[in-house]
Amino acid sequence: MSRIYNFSAGPAVLPEEVLKEAAEEMLDYKGTGMSVMEMSHRSKAFEGILFDAEKTLRELMKVPDNYKILFVQGGGSTQFAMVPLNLMKNKVADYIKTGQWSKKAISEAKIYGKVNVIASSEDKNFSYIPDVKNLKISDDADYVYICHNETVHGLKYHDIPSTGDKVLVADMSSDFLSEPVDVSKYGIIFAGAQKNVGPAGVVIVIIREDLITDDVMPLTPTMLKYKTHADDNSLYNTPPAYGIYICGKVFNWVKEKGGLDDMKKINEEKAAILYDFLDSSKLFKGTVEKKDRSLMNVPFVTASKELDAKFISESKAAGFDNLKGHRTVGGMRASIYNAMPIEGVKALVQFMKKFEEENTL
Repeated sequence: MSRIYNFSAGPAVLPEEVLKEAAEEMLDYKGTGMSVMEMSHRSKAFEGILFDAEKTLRELMKVPDNYKILFVQGGGSTQFAMVPLNLMKNKVADYIKTGQWSKKAISEAKIYGKVNVIASSEDKNFSYIPDVKNLKISDDADYVYICHNETVHGLKYHDIPSTGDKVLVADMSSDFLSEPVDVSKYGIIFAGAQKNVGPAGVVIVIIREDLITDDVMPLTPTMLKYKTHADDNSLYNTPPAYGIYICGKVFNWVKEKGGLDDMKKINEEKAAILYDFLDSSKLFKGTVEKKDRSLMNVPFVTASKELDAKFISESKAAGFDNLKGHRTVGGMRASIYNAMPIEGVKALVQFMKKFEEENTL
């Protein structure tokens, strides 16, 4: 069976080169006589995998020396708790609400302290990023939190908020490694790997060293302290070893593709193909304001739920899978992450054109 075009929002498409390389090493990783799935996380072989993954990521993102890179578990949703548990010294934080994932982060943070929603686009069903140029940041806020790319609603920050001396925390799960990032502007960046860099089970945290302290909320579980993982180089307990191994291969793949500057150009080209069609279509339309569109997640609709359902069914039969929109918003969504080839986007647009011809009076 040939591979389909997988537009899933996560777990998502991975580079074929990475999958083939991993398959070749499945039974014997570099002469060890065992799979990475089987080896001790304390072994020299795995320590090499972990070190190389961190080193390559640091090079790709130009991570400053005063930041730690951690590989942890629990998904991005655990970070919704981990951030306030570690950073809420005054038990106050400012959040910007732009979609499903920032809403969930806000709900979780409210368990631990006061949350000020200082900007929101909920009034228009999260179809835009609110103005972040002149935010009224709370004097007593411990940090400001954003979801850099909202996977469900398909919008992203093209300009990040100016937060002055306040720590900026960003969930970059669905656009991690899709473009260059100035890490120094953030206190913490975290990303669930399963959307753009690896399999489910790994979360990458890039954290400024001064934020790694024992001064956390009382009763914070050991595993939810950043210091626990930083002190032991992500090896306090058994890490998601195979996931880290795949992430390392994806990091190398991005590097071989020319790094983040070239990756951004490729992603802009792919997104333009789909958005240009949506803007000219009589049947399909995008749901996000142009200035705030994501390069990774492209939501769209037809004129009716019935036609949406027909499109989803026929597209799946034609080899385009996982185009159904998130259950909370409906419609369709094409996630065109780094590993989605440009041929896949072109083929999808051709199918959409054919569908439009057949379903427009």
